[in-house]
Amino acid sequence: MDRHSGELQLGAGDAPADQALPPDARDLEHEMLRIALRDQHAILENAPVGIVFTLPGQFKSCNPRICEMLDYSYSDMCGLRPADIFLTPDDYQALVAEAYPVLAAGGLYEKGEQAFRRRDGSIMWARLRGRAVDPGAREAGTIWIAEDVTEVRQTLFEVQAIMQNATIGIMYTRNRIIQRYNPAFARMFGYRDGEALGRSTRIVYPDDQSWHDFGATAYPQLARGIPYRAETELVRKDGSRIWGQLNGYLFNPEDPGLGTIWLFEDRTRERHDEIQLRNALMENRAILDNAVLGIAVVEDGVTLHCNSKMEELFGSPAGGMDGAPVRALYPDEASWKLARLDTARSFGAGQVHTAEYLMARRDGTRFWARLSGRLFDAEQKSGRSVWLIDDVTARREAADAIRRARDELEIRVAERTAELAGANALLQEEIAERRQAEARVHHMAYHDSLTGLPNRALLSDRLECALRAAQRNAKDGKGRLAVMFLDLDRFKTINDSLGHATGDQLLREVARRLGTAVRDSDTVARLGGDEFVVLLPEVGGARDCAQVADKIIDLLAAPFPLEGRSLHITPSIGICLCPDDGKDVDTLMRHADAAMYHAKAAGRNNYQFFDQRMNQAAARRFELESQLRGALAREEFELHYQPIVDTGTRRLHALEVLLRWRRNGENVVGPDEFIPILEENGMIVPVGEWVVQSACEQCIAWQRQGLLAVPLAINLSARQFMHDALVSSIRRIVGETGIDPALVEFELTETALMQHGGQTLDILRQINGMGMRLSIDDFGTGYSSLAYLKRFPVRKIKIDRAFVRELEASAEDRAIVAAVMALANSLGLSVVAEGVETEGQLALLAGYGCQFAQGYLFARPLPALEAARLLDGSVA
Repeated sequence: MDRHSGELQLGAGDAPADQALPPDARDLEHEMLRIALRDQHAILENAPVGIVFTLPGQFKSCNPRICEMLDYSYSDMCGLRPADIFLTPDDYQALVAEAYPVLAAGGLYEKGEQAFRRRDGSIMWARLRGRAVDPGAREAGTIWIAEDVTEVRQTLFEVQAIMQNATIGIMYTRNRIIQRYNPAFARMFGYRDGEALGRSTRIVYPDDQSWHDFGATAYPQLARGIPYRAETELVRKDGSRIWGQLNGYLFNPEDPGLGTIWLFEDRTRERHDEIQLRNALMENRAILDNAVLGIAVVEDGVTLHCNSKMEELFGSPAGGMDGAPVRALYPDEASWKLARLDTARSFGAGQVHTAEYLMARRDGTRFWARLSGRLFDAEQKSGRSVWLIDDVTARREAADAIRRARDELEIRVAERTAELAGANALLQEEIAERRQAEARVHHMAYHDSLTGLPNRALLSDRLECALRAAQRNAKDGKGRLAVMFLDLDRFKTINDSLGHATGDQLLREVARRLGTAVRDSDTVARLGGDEFVVLLPEVGGARDCAQVADKIIDLLAAPFPLEGRSLHITPSIGICLCPDDGKDVDTLMRHADAAMYHAKAAGRNNYQFFDQRMNQAAARRFELESQLRGALAREEFELHYQPIVDTGTRRLHALEVLLRWRRNGENVVGPDEFIPILEENGMIVPVGEWVVQSACEQCIAWQRQGLLAVPLAINLSARQFMHDALVSSIRRIVGETGIDPALVEFELTETALMQHGGQTLDILRQINGMGMRLSIDDFGTGYSSLAYLKRFPVRKIKIDRAFVRELEASAEDRAIVAAVMALANSLGLSVVAEGVETEGQLALLAGYGCQFAQGYLFARPLPALEAARLLDGSVA
């Protein structure tokens, strides 16, 4: 036995017993002792756990495993004191105080986790066991056994992080009683943290019957060790219903009594979409089922859909191939891999892939098939594809029979030789591919695929770490943590007009510039779309944040030269500080987002620091947006009408149609507050169609009452104007109501007209061709091109109220109005002035030749009943 383990046998203090024995007996005893020592040495040398023999205040001996665990040589290890491998002397003293009373009593001391410091300063966590050599004499020493649990401990932390940050609901149950759940489950079902613990899972089901039926179906399957997956209707705490997808797994299939893990995913919106798609799919199914070739749609190696001919070819029952892996259609792994490589080459070159492969039916029989595959989207090389399959077995069998008779022996020898020669190379290649795949998966999981920046998951992890550091710094009075939420202004316009490829290039260049604006210790992440987050740990305060925000704005102000164009983009930035504005990830992100929206509302291309009023504004906006979604169905919208009069005679010329929202049937919400929300969420399209329909119906109703028929000026938003169904919708409404098209005048802003020049001109000509009038609203506030203005079939322009408000006092406004009138006269256009409130304004406008005016001087916007009184006469 060598020095590594021999000393572990010392310390018993026994006198040599072989002196009284005869020589032969002593030799036998020595041999037995030598064998015992050799066996014990082998055990200690190869033990998978660390073993140490200590005397008070010193290491006496140890085995190689403990040296390996702590990265010390044996001699260095024996030269240390036990306290040297603890993190602090206090940690060592605490262990001594805790362990030695147990050891002195002859007991086994155990500790689940104890931190030790390796030679390089890193920390190792170990499970520790100790027993005294002689409980009555501490100086006799102690035997310690240490087991490295560092990785196990890290794994536990990672599992806890997954539970906390998972975006799907996770619930752990035992005997259908809730034992544990994560925050996503609590948010999904509306329960506070810990509120649902100990309660029956019945609380997430609509009724007792559905709860019993689900258990009768799921738990027998789980008892067989088979995971259970289903979609069903679930109920939240407030009674509202959701459609959820559930995945259930036994915690331990060998011991079902340990409980079950359930994963919940809210699929309410997806189910609604699936129902809408079902009818279209049924129509496509009828077409596919009558085809003479097998047809299948494939994505990610899975057959999504196929026709009945495809099922017939492979001997599958109806629907049996939907969702099945394509790999199952090939007789072996080699055929599958070859087909994948051939397909990837063809698709990568933008070609249709056509080839013949040996395929396998469900019953194991094989046949030759001719496959022809095409990508749905040529830009997505690994995306969804459609395949045509024809059985060509009969044609190939004749040729194969002759070839097999001639080449069978040669082929077998060649295949075997190639198999043996390439076995090692194939193994090495597979190992390399696996390592590369693992590296790619890890990078993709934590980085944005477009810009290479950290994604939401990595940002969340870094923000958690930065929060912990900020909390420590707060105690020491050091720097704080800042979160900056950045959104690119009007990026959608660039994306829609120049294409997604240009938009992606712009995002990559923006990401590069953002990286140059911050320190190496800062983090720039992309959440998706045109949203970025900048994480600034250890900043001095608001002044430092402002400097960074100014630097970002300056860097993005420079033009972006892309594809021969010089693009310009500006950011809106929201800033919040920890701990001033929040002490957790969700709060900081939410407050920074609210500040960013405040920056957009303040005119874009600026930054705003969070304050509590933004929360109130965000809550107000969210409440309005939620209620707006059902306002049209609840018939809460109504139309008001404001007269447009002749400035010379003050006789009624037209009525402008204005939308009002009587929220909950009581309070009227101003259009400046709810119309931007309709624009953003797209509801302006159906609401705008309702406005046109209702205004035309009201005009016909007034005519049936014998009232004066005057044109109705109806506003079209930019989003509504560019909607594909606008022209057909207008044509339908005119046909249904029977209104004279000459009584309909559509008003569009300059910005809406100029966004899509050629397409705009085509839409305007179609509307004008139906006999309706067109006018430009808020003229002078946009960026009209005179060349386009001359080509547009516009008959009237409206001077924005901003130029009328100070008309009597401002020489500049009078000059602008005079210039607009000169331009209108030269183009043969009528002019309407908005916001006329005084006789002096009216007199000046009439003096400049302005034909029409509207404003509070004549009347405020009136409900239909009051507006009808204006139609009895001709004076407003």
